Amino acid sequence: MAEIKGTALIDTIKAIKARAGEQEFSKIVQQLDGEAKRIFESRVSPSSWYSLDAFVQFLEADIRETANGDREVLIARSEKVIEAQLTGIYKIFVKLGSPAFVIKRISAVHATYFNGIHIIAELDDSNQAIIKYVGFQIRHEIMGYAILGFYRKALQISGAKQVEVRFTIPISAGGEYAELKITWG
Repeated sequence: MAEIKGTALIDTIKAIKARAGEQEFSKIVQQLDGEAKRIFESRVSPSSWYSLDAFVQFLEADIRETANGDREVLIARSEKVIEAQLTGIYKIFVKLGSPAFVIKRISAVHATYFNGIHIIAELDDSNQAIIKYVGFQIRHEIMGYAILGFYRKALQISGAKQVEVRFTIPISAGGEYAELKITWG
């Protein structure tokens, strides 16, 4: 069973409350059932692991409630989350790092946020990278939008130009792995 670190849940909850308020957050939680509802009604621990399925259910409810089901909105929302995460010294490292360095760091950080998801970053001397996510199921498809936003914004902060981030093998394909291709100028 794939899991996600509590820190990711906390950052998402904070972003929703900042964007739409406590009442909107409560509306989203009321749409959940079972384990997902129990998780989001209780105190989330940053160091604990939580069901990725429950987190996906929460994201789906958020998008239905606040974006009329438009999953593309999640890309911009995840960009805001990473921008908030990259403050102080972390932002300096990203700004000073090459795009390849930033991609390697995000891939390494993503590996610490997921349990049961294996991340393989393939970079060479060209201005492109392939990131493989092994372990996502078709039902985790919404995670792809958040991943796109994280890489795109971090690369923009690093100064990369002509950034293109897209899944060549989407999570929704249900294959052995999802494949993300990143290019920059």
